[in-house]
Amino acid sequence: MAIQNATGSISISIDATIATIEFGHPASNSFPAQLLHELTKTIETLGQSPDVAVVVLKSQGTAAFCAGASFDELLAVTNETEGKTFFSGFAHLINAMRKCPKFIIGRVQGKTVGGGVGIAAACDYVLASQEASIKLSELAIGIGPFVIEPAVSRKIGKTAMAELSLTAQEWKSAAWAKEKGLYANTFESIEKLDQAVTELAHQLATYNPEAVTAMKKVLWEGTGHWDTLLVERAAITGKLVLSEVTKTALASFKK
Repeated sequence: MAIQNATGSISISIDATIATIEFGHPASNSFPAQLLHELTKTIETLGQSPDVAVVVLKSQGTAAFCAGASFDELLAVTNETEGKTFFSGFAHLINAMRKCPKFIIGRVQGKTVGGGVGIAAACDYVLASQEASIKLSELAIGIGPFVIEPAVSRKIGKTAMAELSLTAQEWKSAAWAKEKGLYANTFESIEKLDQAVTELAHQLATYNPEAVTAMKKVLWEGTGHWDTLLVERAAITGKLVLSEVTKTALASFKK
């Protein structure tokens, strides 16, 4: 099954109870609001499907995994309500991922920025290429990684989150991301990455579904308040994106 339009695309394939979701967008696999919404619905649907045991989340191509939020849509925000609504898209996606009763494997093949780092952090297990460096550039453009912070801090801790956020113009290597706990392992080639993802997915697919669901709840224990928290964080970012400092920075970044 595939969903494709001007806002990007999502394709879903299911093979032997392993569901693979592939998202894509011409602008380095960034996320307009509609694509975020479609991905959220897709994860919710697969999570309830009796034909699915494991979900693999990947993006198109061999370059960037995800460039975060769509700059075009960020620049188009004209009021706080629109801003909150847009950033709530990432909140709803992260909440759908944490509440999905199936394990989600993240396959990160390239550089990841902003919201893309949050998506990786919301996966239950992430395998990446050695080229998959990360950056949280939000403070450099006048906002902050408020919505994704709980998910990223849960994986790498507050100290590493602070380092990543404050050095907003600096790429952190895949080795750094692995050391801090965002990535479980990294691989020198896409071929080896894909082989490892396939092997892990098949292994997880053999586990008792009831045990998987129970274990997922244990692993995400203490995050029940995120339904409210992440939307509140979206409101903070939605207000900040209206500032002239942010508008100027976004226009410069886009160029």
